[in-house]
Formats: sequence, structure tokens, C-alpha cells
Amino acid sequence: MRITNAWTVVCSPGRNFVTLVIETDAGLRGVGDATLNGRELAVASYLDDHVAALLIGRDPADIEDIWHGLYKGAYWRRGPVTMTAIGAVDVALWDLKGKALETPVYNLLGGRARRGVTVYGHANGATIDEAVEAARGYVDMGYRAVRIQSGLPGLEQPYGVGRGELYYEPAERGHPVEEVFEPGPYLRGVPRLFERARAELGWEVDLLHDAHHRLTPLEAAQLGKSLEPYRLLWLEDPVAAEAQESLRLVRNHTVTPIAIGEVFNTIFDTHQLIAEQLIDYIRTTVAHSGGLTHLVRVAHFAEVFHVRTGCHGPTDLSPVNLAASLHFQTAVHNFGLQEYMRHPDEAAEVFDVGYWFDDGMLHVSDRPGLGVELNEERAADFPYQPAYLPVARRRDGTVHSW
Repeated sequence: MRITNAWTVVCSPGRNFVTLVIETDAGLRGVGDATLNGRELAVASYLDDHVAALLIGRDPADIEDIWHGLYKGAYWRRGPVTMTAIGAVDVALWDLKGKALETPVYNLLGGRARRGVTVYGHANGATIDEAVEAARGYVDMGYRAVRIQSGLPGLEQPYGVGRGELYYEPAERGHPVEEVFEPGPYLRGVPRLFERARAELGWEVDLLHDAHHRLTPLEAAQLGKSLEPYRLLWLEDPVAAEAQESLRLVRNHTVTPIAIGEVFNTIFDTHQLIAEQLIDYIRTTVAHSGGLTHLVRVAHFAEVFHVRTGCHGPTDLSPVNLAASLHFQTAVHNFGLQEYMRHPDEAAEVFDVGYWFDDGMLHVSDRPGLGVELNEERAADFPYQPAYLPVARRRDGTVHSW
């Protein structure tokens, strides 16, 4: 079997997605997610203008060799655009291999390590009352874990409060919107949010919170310490992790579990955090970290140091990525928790998926490959629409991490 063609499909069924399609002379097609929120066309160009020609004539079964060829052969390694493009190729090849062998991808990764993938939902509200009520709705639907974000006194534009039912959509079409962030109201308000959440929701549900890279190490340590009475499953992205040693201060001052890594692209971004056990959950995602081939390496490395997986998986990645994440999380032993945001209704018209939610978990079907099929004709009815993530500023106008 040989690759005969490869192309991208860019569409916007509720939000922008980029899907890579790889076709073979056996009539099989594999799909991979190449979506990079706010920079979608950069990845599409990388694939269409540079990578596709390198795939023609290759045996799609040679996944390892193709991965290293795209990573090392380009010389200019790493970065979100390159690794998202490689990830799309890699996932499409795993999808093809599963279809060729007539077996689900998780079987190619070692088989089932569990019967389902436990997920968490996103509860948010303009006020603490609204956020806790939204969280109660997830518990009533059978979720065992809920991330909670809310507006707080003195902080009306926090991260994590946006449009959408059962999902959170921050991207805005046209120019990016600006939000205001100040650490004082945030650090005072978040413990009140979780004090209320525990009082209302009890202790049977796991609670999570995302600081979204906005705090200094000292501020993150203070927040983690103040949240200890409420036993969070994790505090996500407490600091921007480019300076990985900054997590030492956080770790030394709180036992609140730390999850980080959604903006990481390679195992080299994770090495120090995992090897020094500065985090508890690694959140690198299939799409942005070079696909399943590379993410399996990260998971196996993390398992040695008691770090569990928790793949980033919101609606800024397509159902193709979510399916790949579920196959990955079904197979790896050190699974922790999977993020699950419902895609817009229009996405179901473009992507036919083989996974479903039940009893607080997502389950993958026995369809060959990823179990996702792309309807290109329907995708053409949802043209790409430029959109950008927000920009955060302090009250004095200084640009801050969003």
C-alpha cells in the first residue's frame, strides 16, 4: 500500500477546524487533526505546501520512519506549527493502519487498559452562584469531575467564562477582544468559589480549576495552599511553564496537585517537570505534540515518575483529536483524566464519530482506525472564518498572559 495523495480540509462548523486527509492506492483514507487555534491557516499551508509532497509514494505503515523524517528532516524542529502538522500526519497514519488491519487504534497501542475514559466538564458562570449551579448540572448528568471557573468580586472578566452550552468558546471572529486581569481579586475570590462548591456539591465529585498561566510562582503557591482544604483533583497551569524550575517553589509550598502542559509540543518541554516530579498530571495533547507516536513516549516516560496523563481537549480541537485522545487514554496505563467539551451541533454534520458519553466516561467503539469519518461535502458548507483568542491586560494596560 502506498500514499497517493494528501490534502487539508479547512472548515468552520461552529468553529474553525483543519483536517488532514491521507489517501492510499488501496482506497483507504486516514484523517488527522491539524487545528491550531487562531493560526489554522499556518498549519494548513505547512501541510499543503511543504509536507504533502513528501508523503506521496511512501508506505503508510512506516509511521516511525515518517515521523522522524518530518521532525529531523526539516532541521527547524519543534514549535506549535511544525508539531501540529507532524501530529496530523501521524494520527492519519495510525487511522490508516487501523483501517488496513480492521482494528481500533487502541489495539495498536497495546489494547484496552480500561473500559472507559473518565472525563471532566467545564462549568462556568458570571458569578459564583452561576458557576456552582452549572457544576451541579454536570453532576446531575453523571460527570464525576468538573472544572469550575467564575467571575469574582473585582474581576468580572476572568478566564474560563464564555459562550456556549456544555462547552466554552473564547475565540472571537474579527479582532481579538481584550480582558482585564488582576491577581489580587483572583487570589481572594477563587478560594471562596471552591468553599461554596464543596458546600453545595459535596465531596464525591472531583473539582478542578485552571489558572491559565496567569500567576507568578509565589502567587501560584499561595493559591495552591489556600485551596488545600477543598481537595482539588488538580490546579491547572498555575504558572507559565517556560521556566520549568519555577514549579519548584509551587511544589515546595502546597500539596494541591498540579497539571500542566497544554502548550507543550515535545517531550523535551516536559522532561524537567516530570523527572523532578514537579507536576502530577501532564496535559500535552495529541494534535499539538506530534501525534500518538510522540505522546506515547511522553506517557511512558511520565509513568516512571508517577505522573499521570490529562490530555488537553477542548473545542478548539476537532472530534478527530478527541477520538485520538480517547484511543490513547484507553490504552496507556498511567491515565489520569480527560478534558471533554461538547463540540457545537454543526460539527456532528461534518464529523461522524465513534465515541459516546455514559456514566461519567467517554467510550470508543470498535470501528477500525479512529472511528471518525469526515464529510467533505458538508464541510464545504461551513467556510473558514478568521477568529482570535482574547488578549489579557492588567488594569494599567500592561499585556498579561491570557
